[in-house]
Amino acid sequence: MKFFAVFRAFTVATLAAGAVAGGPARAANVFALHSPDFPDGGLMPVRAEYRGMGCRGGNISPRLVWSGAPAGTRSFALTVHDPDAPMAGGVWHWVRFDVPGRLRSLASGSPPGPRAGRDGTTTFEEARYDGPCPPPGDRPHHYEFVLLALDVPAVPGAGATTTGPGLAKLLAGHVLGEARLTGRFGRPR
Repeated sequence: MKFFAVFRAFTVATLAAGAVAGGPARAANVFALHSPDFPDGGLMPVRAEYRGMGCRGGNISPRLVWSGAPAGTRSFALTVHDPDAPMAGGVWHWVRFDVPGRLRSLASGSPPGPRAGRDGTTTFEEARYDGPCPPPGDRPHHYEFVLLALDVPAVPGAGATTTGPGLAKLLAGHVLGEARLTGRFGRPR
């Protein structure tokens, strides 16, 4: 949660400074993230669910689309975190970085690579997208997709073993803006 609080405070300050410096026209260009697969706050599709540990989904990442990236963006980093998970610090479902700054979307099921970025390690100890898999009968969990615009083409020191909290440390001083999207997912008893 500390990761999100720091970036939220940074983003509010950045947007406020941009609105003052750039006037109304600049304030209208807001960095935003959405998915054609589910609305913000809505239920994620079953195909996005993890496959394993009793979950039967396709483990296919949703399509993500963004707009309004801040000037000077050279790359993006993306995390997906479940703060409702019954473990300290929640669960990290996706840690992706070095997404080229020219991109404005990631396809559904987007594999890592030079055209779509590199994956770090999730809580499942895998370097890939790991979909939602909340305990059966829990209220739907919240899955926070956070896309960060960065001023570097590659995150210094990041690699396949980089975790969500580790990525937050490596991004210090490089974040130009943040866009968020929340999906929900639950499993019946």
